[in-house]
Amino acid sequence: MKKQTKAAITPTRVENYPEWYQEVIKHSDLADRSPVRGCMVIKPWGYAIWENIKQVLDNMFKDAGVKNAYFPLFIPLSFLEKEAEHVEGFAKECAVVTHHRLEKGPDGGLVPAGRLNEPLIVRPTSETIIGDSFSRWVGSYRDLPVLINQWANVVRWEMRTRMFLRTSEFLWQEGHTAHATRDEAIERAGMMLDIYEKLAEEYLAIPVIKGRKTPSERFPGAVDTMCIEAMMQDRKALQAGTSHFLGQNFAKASGIKFQSAEEKEEYAWTTSWGVSTRLIGGLIMTHSDDDGIILPPKIASSHVVLLPIIRKLKDRPKVMEFTESLARELKEKFYGLRRVEVEIDDRDIGGARGWDWIKKGIPLRVEIGPRDIAENSVFVGRRDQEHNNKISLKKNYFVAEITTILDEIQKNLFERAVLFKRQHTVKIDETGRFKEFFTPENSEKSEIHGGFVLSHWCGSDECESRIKEDLSVTIRCIPFDIENEKRKCVYCGQPGANQVVFAKAY
Repeated sequence: MKKQTKAAITPTRVENYPEWYQEVIKHSDLADRSPVRGCMVIKPWGYAIWENIKQVLDNMFKDAGVKNAYFPLFIPLSFLEKEAEHVEGFAKECAVVTHHRLEKGPDGGLVPAGRLNEPLIVRPTSETIIGDSFSRWVGSYRDLPVLINQWANVVRWEMRTRMFLRTSEFLWQEGHTAHATRDEAIERAGMMLDIYEKLAEEYLAIPVIKGRKTPSERFPGAVDTMCIEAMMQDRKALQAGTSHFLGQNFAKASGIKFQSAEEKEEYAWTTSWGVSTRLIGGLIMTHSDDDGIILPPKIASSHVVLLPIIRKLKDRPKVMEFTESLARELKEKFYGLRRVEVEIDDRDIGGARGWDWIKKGIPLRVEIGPRDIAENSVFVGRRDQEHNNKISLKKNYFVAEITTILDEIQKNLFERAVLFKRQHTVKIDETGRFKEFFTPENSEKSEIHGGFVLSHWCGSDECESRIKEDLSVTIRCIPFDIENEKRKCVYCGQPGANQVVFAKAY
């Protein structure tokens, strides 16, 4: 019998998927728990991923004419009250500031004092306060469009939290635009969704389904919400980005008016769109294995780690000179928007050193010992392959081909994820089979959740609600690229208006 290899992460994905996810974060050195309930500390290795995502997105935004700005963290309560549907959607998640200082209390402790005349909301999102600025910036059609993005943190007081996926405070970008015409705003919302699709597939190596949300799943106050949905390794869906056409709803609430070319006063048409550090959670659950995270090279914290092998003290100067020289050569190479980023780890901790970098998901591990130096070679391991599958390469060849090798890893990770999504996406027309597919008892492990189902839906909010209540399954989106046929709703049997993607989700 083949000897079973012990995994670096326990429990494994099959044994306990939610716990495996938390252990990957811990062993990959991405984040740490915070003393503030529901929040997290993003450690340097994890924050570097976010910085790389920011760099990619920021360049794409600017190419699309968007400018960066910053708006206040605090939003007056009255601003949210202007948009009833919007505030209703976020009311239960709002953190509220009611006092502006602390004083010593009777027992010597600190107590809030100085009650504010109007409570301030710690921003859950910024439509209302940005709308207030837009109302002052826009007076004529010549002032439009306004295309603004901000990189910020937001607070949504979540009751059940999980690192990166759902935390009380998280980092994101939120884009907000104002336009003179409806069609121009709709086009902009679609353009930004295309950017998110490109980020997910070309940089994060996460295949997505692009579509629109049902009315009940729209962003509060939006006319239309479009999204990208990704499949995780437990076959649940993760919403990886959204773009909203807000119509004139927020413009009317905030007074964003302009004089048209025909000298008529009109309300602007607005959009908003955003992605967050939730993408790092999606990255973990798409690519990681039972040995830790696997990072796609295009957004990896670093690209390569050099591991000098020094068994005799007399060998150290020669090995380190070779290692540092190789590092300098590699750093002269560019991979995408960045130089090739190199780590040197010369800790004397034996085999644990290599395993540390496997768990951290660095794309390439390079061992360098006296024998390698004598042959002007390096010993290379790839994170997309088995940890013991290492090969000797001539140093000059490795330096010349480093970007090609990184591209191969990037492509391999994407193709793996595409295959996984394809294998777990099915079309179902029969109600009985639909229910059976999403019944946890039908799976060997309750954490494994069927997959994506393409089925017809009648368009009824009531039917959608029943499916969610009975099976804990939601309509993730109405895909853009599927031709609809006249068929019955998979759940109620009424004529089906749309073929949609059903799944359990985060």
